[in-house]
Amino acid sequence: MAGIVVKPRARILHGHDWVFSGEVLKVFGQPVDGDVISLKDGRDHLIGSAIYNSKSQIVARRFSRRRQDLDLDFFQRRIAQAIEYRARRGVNPRLCRIVWSESDGLPGVIIDRYGDVFVLQTLTLGMDMRKALIVEALATAGDAPALQSIIERNDAVVRRAEGMESQAGVLFGEAPAETEIEVAGLHLTVDLMHAQKTGFYLDQLANYETVGRYAKNRRVLDCFTSQGAFALACARAGAAHATAVEGSAESLASARRNAERNSLRVEWVEQDVFQFLRAAEKAEAEYDLIILDPPSFTKRKVDCATRCADIASCTCARLSCSPVKDCWQRSPARIT
Repeated sequence: MAGIVVKPRARILHGHDWVFSGEVLKVFGQPVDGDVISLKDGRDHLIGSAIYNSKSQIVARRFSRRRQDLDLDFFQRRIAQAIEYRARRGVNPRLCRIVWSESDGLPGVIIDRYGDVFVLQTLTLGMDMRKALIVEALATAGDAPALQSIIERNDAVVRRAEGMESQAGVLFGEAPAETEIEVAGLHLTVDLMHAQKTGFYLDQLANYETVGRYAKNRRVLDCFTSQGAFALACARAGAAHATAVEGSAESLASARRNAERNSLRVEWVEQDVFQFLRAAEKAEAEYDLIILDPPSFTKRKVDCATRCADIASCTCARLSCSPVKDCWQRSPARIT
């Protein structure tokens, strides 16, 4: 098996599962992008198996600490382990992220479950090349008879770093109509074929109800609301008033439909969040609870830090009364 030898101070020797391009001491056996390769240290000791991509800054992503191929049996075992782990943690098996990339030993693989529909992302070249095996593993999982369809949502920008194009479609079964889910007591419908990410932010499931507990009798501002789940959770929890800001007309249309479905009142604002906050500052508008769940601002760390500081200063100034606002007002580093 082809592979690479890592430098003595490579992060993978200290618990990390990635090998960056600057950490490669030697490449042997002429591996091809997408191959499974061996990882070795400077003493020729095997330190695991990884997927390889010379086009990426992360040239190798380890998925096993022994010699292992990516075959059907491997994917079946890893998916079964991921499902079993979530069952032990009390996670709703019919609405959850059942595979989350490296944390489940499948680098770049995201699998979200919405009832009888699975949504798959393969964000690394090695896993994308074995997409058919992943689909087969899902189709033969424990509750496979209930499976209606498997959707591919490989339209994430991060695929470009692996040299891959965007793809979306149905890999198994038929394309579903809008899918109904229940989140924090809310009855929502989501478009798994076209909505952001895999259709909904399942990684935030526990947070909707948690944030709602702080909303009763408070004026709430939900920035970057997307499909409005945080704003709706706050409105359901008894917020005095909920305002939700989002730049996407399509996302806001979905949010409005879900508000009507749940008989909830929210003030929906279609506008750039930064423009809204600056206008709110001029109007001296105040809120008791502000929710920030922004998208990725930029890929450059310096620009990202500036944008994060900018939005933090804008939102802290709009809080009605809190220690956070008091600190911000007295801070000499205020950004304008």
